[in-house]
Amino acid sequence: KKKKKRREQKSFPSQIASLPSPNPRHHPTVGLGASTCAMPGYYDISDILMEDEAVSVAFHVGANGVGLLDPGTETNSVEKGAKIDLPFWLAHELCRRRAVSITIPSCFGQKMKKDVQADAACVDLGTRYPYFYEFGCKLFPLVGDKSIGPFLRHTFANRYKEMLSKSHTASLNAIPKFVLRLSKEEHQLFEAARSSMVEFKKWRVRDLGLMKTTIVGHKRKTDLH
Repeated sequence: KKKKKRREQKSFPSQIASLPSPNPRHHPTVGLGASTCAMPGYYDISDILMEDEAVSVAFHVGANGVGLLDPGTETNSVEKGAKIDLPFWLAHELCRRRAVSITIPSCFGQKMKKDVQADAACVDLGTRYPYFYEFGCKLFPLVGDKSIGPFLRHTFANRYKEMLSKSHTASLNAIPKFVLRLSKEEHQLFEAARSSMVEFKKWRVRDLGLMKTTIVGHKRKTDLH
């Protein structure tokens, strides 16, 4: 079962900023059970859905009474060396206890890295990996691939500029195709930027209206004199 007490959640940009620099000399020592990002609230629906993602693990020890985890076994146990899929929240806890090792998911594999390198903005995270960054932040300390941190930073940096640009021109009444490719985290930033731009335009129109009223009033007073 999940632990009920979790630390306060960091904002998404802060999570990405806390990841290692692309310079390999800046990588921290990573061990099992280490944590790069704070755990969100226990009742966070997005966090629950993200941690339910399946990951492939290899058991380093035999485990009795958990045969139901492996559809391919006829016994009620999992043998040492068995490779099965588990929800991430369970794989995470077993990995911290050094009972399993997690296989790096395809979303952080070489093919994905090549797709992002070619054109990061065109990669469809919304459909394929809706919790891409949050998942990567939690996975990073548990696996030996130190390139995941810099890859997350690179992906976000190369998608953020276009995301911000489109948020300034997007209509509130329409959903651009671009938005469908955004991860859940990116979509929240997009909506925040779009709402800010709408409020800024309202303020500018109101401010210009006041200026025109002031100018007209001043002109009338001048004409009277």
